[in-house]
Amino acid sequence: MTGLIVDLFAGGGGASEGIRLALGRCPDVAINHDEAAIAMHEANHPATRHYQEDVFAVDPVEAAAGRPVDLLWCSPSCTHFSRVSGDMPLNEQLRSLAWVVVDGRAGDGEVFGPTRGWARDVRPAVIVLENVAEFQTWGPLGPDGRPNKARAGETFNEFVKSLTDLGYQVATRILNAADYGAPTARKRLFMVARCDGLPIVWPEATHGPGRIPYRTAAECIDWTIPAPSIFARRKPLAEATLRRIAEGIRRYVIGTPTPYLVTMPEGLAVPTLVQTGYGEREGQAPRCLNVHAPLGTVVASVKHGLVEAFIERFQLGTFPGRSEQVAAFLTKFYGTSTGAQMDLPMPTVTATGHHLGIVTVRGEAYRIVDIGMRMLEPRELATAQGFRPDYILTGNKTQQVARIGNSVCPPVAAAVVRANTTALAGAA
Repeated sequence: MTGLIVDLFAGGGGASEGIRLALGRCPDVAINHDEAAIAMHEANHPATRHYQEDVFAVDPVEAAAGRPVDLLWCSPSCTHFSRVSGDMPLNEQLRSLAWVVVDGRAGDGEVFGPTRGWARDVRPAVIVLENVAEFQTWGPLGPDGRPNKARAGETFNEFVKSLTDLGYQVATRILNAADYGAPTARKRLFMVARCDGLPIVWPEATHGPGRIPYRTAAECIDWTIPAPSIFARRKPLAEATLRRIAEGIRRYVIGTPTPYLVTMPEGLAVPTLVQTGYGEREGQAPRCLNVHAPLGTVVASVKHGLVEAFIERFQLGTFPGRSEQVAAFLTKFYGTSTGAQMDLPMPTVTATGHHLGIVTVRGEAYRIVDIGMRMLEPRELATAQGFRPDYILTGNKTQQVARIGNSVCPPVAAAVVRANTTALAGAA
């Protein structure tokens, strides 16, 4: 097997891990401008030749060194395409990074560096591009720095035409990482382009209804890590976070006939998850998640919080500790009762038809006596993304979360590569 494998926007190594899973070998070349990203990639792929450079600064011909390029993987920055960016002005330079994949036309020597393009200069047999779905709306920005909606998709179509003009066949599809064995519901656009005369192949889903059951958020969580009480914090949680906690308890603790029960160092608990980092749209329900399902999309700027409703068997009489605070908290956010003592009548019920703070587990009544919350740790997020347990996470916690959130899910990368490089895998 003589051809090179190149990970063009390598990050911390998600796509490279997928390539390793599919082909049994790591990329020969990895490029990223970020020192922390290169450090994590080097720790896990030491045999790879690393370039800590702007992608436009690396000469494809020089990097290939006379060898053919069998596979080029590219995941250019998605920040200034994603809808999470909202209505803020966008960075034209970051939106133009993908041009280095084709013919480097965005490079002008002043902003982007020398004009270089991998498809034009070294003609990889297979190119895979991954980005957010909104990448398909890539078009010119208006005078205000925001997308010109009347011209949405113009630049994307020009990008695709540039590849077809170079002799590539091109196809795109939205894939969900959960369908390929990752414990996260991360949907991304995948573009496959090839010029070797073989057809583009989309991998069959392996997980989901009628297949292997989806992997879940619950299997990613380290249940031995304590979750401090939300009532003992020095700084109260934001009102939006509290609403999400209350909604999660209403939906996945009190309002379900089969709550997910966990025995933890603090006692018996029913967990749920919340997302922090951005708000809800008008009319949107608070962001809370079910641990029975795959984790929500992991991104660098959004945090996942584990909420644990600690429960004890229901008994008449008052409960010591924070049970009154729990009752007051639930009352404020979705209840209407003002009573908290269990030896007094409590006829008021929540919208789900259950008494306030009462959880039914296998026909027995339990009372919520405390609520804990902690943020998921980088290792838990890496597991959700589909990284192997021994994948080395370098840098501080902020850098680790950023690398994980910006990564490609290895299982779906492996599926796409495996489907389109059968001949390469057979030669390995």
